[in-house]
Amino acid sequence: MATERKVVIIGAGCAGLTAALYTARNALEPLILEGASPGGQLMITTEVENYPGFVEGIMGPQLIQTMRDQAERFGAEFIQKDADSLDLSERPFTITAGGETYEAQALIVATGARPNLLGLEAEQRLMGHGVSVCATCDGPFFRDKYLLVIGGGDSAMEEATFLTRFAGRVTIVHRRDELRASKIMQERAMNNPKIDFLWSHVLVDIIGDRETAVTGAKVKDVKTGEVKEVECGGVFLALGHTPNTELVMGQLELDAKGYLVANGRSALTSVEGVFAAGDVTDSRYRQAVTAAGMGCMAALDAQRFLESAE
Repeated sequence: MATERKVVIIGAGCAGLTAALYTARNALEPLILEGASPGGQLMITTEVENYPGFVEGIMGPQLIQTMRDQAERFGAEFIQKDADSLDLSERPFTITAGGETYEAQALIVATGARPNLLGLEAEQRLMGHGVSVCATCDGPFFRDKYLLVIGGGDSAMEEATFLTRFAGRVTIVHRRDELRASKIMQERAMNNPKIDFLWSHVLVDIIGDRETAVTGAKVKDVKTGEVKEVECGGVFLALGHTPNTELVMGQLELDAKGYLVANGRSALTSVEGVFAAGDVTDSRYRQAVTAAGMGCMAALDAQRFLESAE
């Protein structure tokens, strides 16, 4: 027999937790399927200095735990299961997770997005300790350092250009001898005196440990096979992101990049009663505070939808 809920939220990062807080305070008794690894990208982030309200900053996992505790205080229920499948063909929507079935009158999808990585062991080990996937988030921690940016698309050019506000010098490492970024982004990077390029090279290892952070990297010339070591104070991976939309593929409208499409300034998706929040629908900002704002929007939209459906 299915468990019936007014609101089910899939995902427990900043968007999902804010949606949980708002729906719980409005007596909607939300059920949050937080998955086996809840918290989103903040769980691999060390100090967060740009989330409002924390003058001295806060550690990413601590921020997630604080938000979770706040939602629980108002009655939000968390289940540490991944959603396995959805049926959005009719209301109530059906969600299966860990062998259990749940029915929801309204559904909020806040499954986030994952950064594209190279698969190096050092990426995971040093993430948040000299390795980053977000210049906007972490750039100020790298003042006057020599940094590597890995990638050749618009995101790599944007990250590198932003980092020159803080870094002493930035080298873009790209596997080809020409960029795939748009012309305007290429020109912006190439005309920046603090940016240079290491063409036809790939990152094969990152040197450092969690105590001393990154001290260097190993790069390989794809034409000659030669591997050399480069001293640097940080590595930024700018290889794009992949939204976690596999669960809703074929049921909700996605854009060309695979992100959930929301209706205008609302959180409503292509199916009435289903709402999107956070990085799963945001390929532009990808910040904790914008994800939280979207979680608030989704919760309020869900509340109004349920009121109108009564």
